[in-house]
Amino acid sequence: MALEVDKIAQDALKAIGERIKNLNNLNIIVAGKTGVGKSTLINAVFRDELAKTGIGKPVTDHMREISKKDIPLTIFDTRGFELGKEVQKQVRDEVVQKIKDGFMTKDINKAIHCIWYCINTASNRVEPEEIEWIRELSKENKVTTVPIIIVLTQSFSKRNARELRQLLLNENLDVVQIIPVLARDYEIDEDYTAKAYGLEELIQVMGEALPDELIETLQNVQIASLAEKRKKAHAAVAAAVLAAAGEGAAPIPFTDSAMLIPTQLSMIASITVIFGFDVNKSILTAFLSSTLGSGGATILGKTIVSNLIKLIPGAGTVAGAAICAGTAGVLTAALGEAYIGILSMVFNGEMSIADLETEKGRNKMSELFRRELKKKRDDSLT
Repeated sequence: MALEVDKIAQDALKAIGERIKNLNNLNIIVAGKTGVGKSTLINAVFRDELAKTGIGKPVTDHMREISKKDIPLTIFDTRGFELGKEVQKQVRDEVVQKIKDGFMTKDINKAIHCIWYCINTASNRVEPEEIEWIRELSKENKVTTVPIIIVLTQSFSKRNARELRQLLLNENLDVVQIIPVLARDYEIDEDYTAKAYGLEELIQVMGEALPDELIETLQNVQIASLAEKRKKAHAAVAAAVLAAAGEGAAPIPFTDSAMLIPTQLSMIASITVIFGFDVNKSILTAFLSSTLGSGGATILGKTIVSNLIKLIPGAGTVAGAAICAGTAGVLTAALGEAYIGILSMVFNGEMSIADLETEKGRNKMSELFRRELKKKRDDSLT
């Protein structure tokens, strides 16, 4: 049976690789004046320190492309422009041209999907030229309708950020949202540190503005919002539970785990991709053996079904089939929620990826699965 779990883990790893390979590439233009903190913002939102100094190749005189192997994300970072209509016009023309070029390809992987315009809140003002720049860009963007988000960076003072946001709202700009952000914790003095905020809202707004085909990519590359990752992962579990229940409704005496495995593997692959962690075969084997046991879901499934049947005297073939469907859903839901739980702990720094291969990690995964299994089973009986 151990070999069976080993093979399932190998199949899961393959499914994860295929899913990552098929992710659409997310393309974002980031614009703003020099010193607004664009690189800090990018590194705080996306994994793998994407905007380290020196990374990125020139695309135009005022734009560079930032990307990294195996991350389905490209940032087009405009060089910071100071006041001066000629330079501002050049940057805007390059941004508009980049948007049009991507739009004309009709290829989602080459299109520009979002624009962040960054304004430094700490400066306590917005230059009229910047407001005009955004207006002109919005006019040029009427056909392509790429979502524009104004990000108020370095918002150490929430009061100043609110005032600046209201000032911009009064301008009635054609933007999706105006979001104050402090990308990193900032030590004001030895007695007070301003805590980072605003990044989760930025990811939430992005999730609402982007097409559905890019939501899984967004969750894969972002490191700013656990809530948004969990939301997408819960949706993957719900879809798998629905599919598993349909498979388990076949007129068979017990849940057939072999029938459920493809559905559950797809669910695990989806959750892994959403969290964006580098999960190897050993970790997947540890998770599967800690949850389903060395015997796999077949034995566990039969045990649960048998116990449920005992609770319904005289249960016949139809009732038995319905119970199988319920059990298939219970097993799949518990497996998915336990996996979300353990990856959430890694995201929060409560455990490391390496911990998942240890006895501590196995015990925690087993505990989470048993807890979810009891909860889901109890819910199915009420």
